[in-house]
Amino acid sequence: MRLLRSEEAQAEVRRLAARGAVDLARVEAPVAGIVNAVRRRGDRALRQYAQQFDGLSSGQPLRVPAEEIAAAWDAVTPEFRKALKQSAANIRRFCQWQKPKSWMRTAQPGLRVGQLVQPLGAVGCYVPGGRYPLPSTVLMTAVPAQVAGVKRIAVVSPRPVAQTLAAAALLGIDEVYRIGGAQAIAALAYGTATVARVDKIVGPGNLFVTAAKKMVAWDCAIDFLAGPTEVVLVSHDGNPTFLASDLVAQAEHDPDASAVFVTCSRRLAAAVVRETERLSADNPIARQSLAQNGAVLVAASRKQAMDFANTLASEHLTVSRNDLKAVRNAGAVFVGDYSPQAMGDYASGPNHVLPTAAVARHRGGLSVLDYLKIISVQESTRSGLVKLAPAITTLADAEGLRAHGDSVRLRVSNPARATRAVVSANPARGSKNSQPARGNWNARASRAGVGNA
Repeated sequence: MRLLRSEEAQAEVRRLAARGAVDLARVEAPVAGIVNAVRRRGDRALRQYAQQFDGLSSGQPLRVPAEEIAAAWDAVTPEFRKALKQSAANIRRFCQWQKPKSWMRTAQPGLRVGQLVQPLGAVGCYVPGGRYPLPSTVLMTAVPAQVAGVKRIAVVSPRPVAQTLAAAALLGIDEVYRIGGAQAIAALAYGTATVARVDKIVGPGNLFVTAAKKMVAWDCAIDFLAGPTEVVLVSHDGNPTFLASDLVAQAEHDPDASAVFVTCSRRLAAAVVRETERLSADNPIARQSLAQNGAVLVAASRKQAMDFANTLASEHLTVSRNDLKAVRNAGAVFVGDYSPQAMGDYASGPNHVLPTAAVARHRGGLSVLDYLKIISVQESTRSGLVKLAPAITTLADAEGLRAHGDSVRLRVSNPARATRAVVSANPARGSKNSQPARGNWNARASRAGVGNA
């Protein structure tokens, strides 16, 4: 890892903050071909790509049979079943705490406003199955959907291992497809004879998955575009071994992962560099990632250290409890020496599907909110509308949207005079005496009979 101070540290922060999500240009052409083929030819194209890229055999069904999912639960170890149950319970409880409620309140006499909270109809959960199959992602993407009340949850995963199927079995999910890559995203977004389309696609994936999600986003909602894993740790007096272990743990995801340690202590900086070298000695992916994208930044003050962290807006951020209040941008935050980031990856409850590439400047990680629609509700009595009418009609008239204003005037005028009020407010187009329907609210309301309301 590079140890950078002063101007070098600031320059590195600027460089990392300017990074894009991922460079999708080199895969956009082949991904477009796959997406368009699945959209046009459905199952025929989907099966062709699944056999080519996902290891699907010629006679194997795209959808995993229910009995195979059930058998996977029995095939995994008791320890793994226990771990799944504990993790799922924590994720479920966190989502239940997180879920917003429907409500209605009186904003003013005669006017009630509120919101309905409704689930999406169907979601597709992408679960990686490549270098590291991630059964934990089944829990992280499907449990929030269940808490939200989503009726249909489809899981797609290339070469799903028994542990991935066991996670689906635990949650009672029987719609699992052994497909991955851009072809799986296209199938979820547009539907085929075998795979019904969904309302939203969630979950992490490789470059091809990310490019496909970007491509279908006009037609099917997605969570966000995710790139390689990122970690930032800010500490001035922490345990160097603990800190280094988090850097190595996240770095082992991908050679392109980014790992940054920020501190005011030169002594701690040097100790963390030594520990990362020791802990990554037999982890070639982590070692490559740390060499390419790892950095230790020595800040001039605690404030500058947190400024660095907020500018980087990383996927994972570790801070002390004293610095928690200064956090502005992060996908997920871990506090103190005994909150390893792997805790959030698996079992503590908050989600591990997190924004990268500084997307944390405008959103957090996947949550139950991603599976819900917040629908506003408004209900007014006539007297309530009378109180709002001056503001509504004044703004409508200012924008030249006379029919908007008239829709209010019709309701607050005397019914017998309503028709005449609208006619007088809208002189015939083309008449040489016609004037724009603007002017003082009181005069307009008087003509419409509001004075007698």
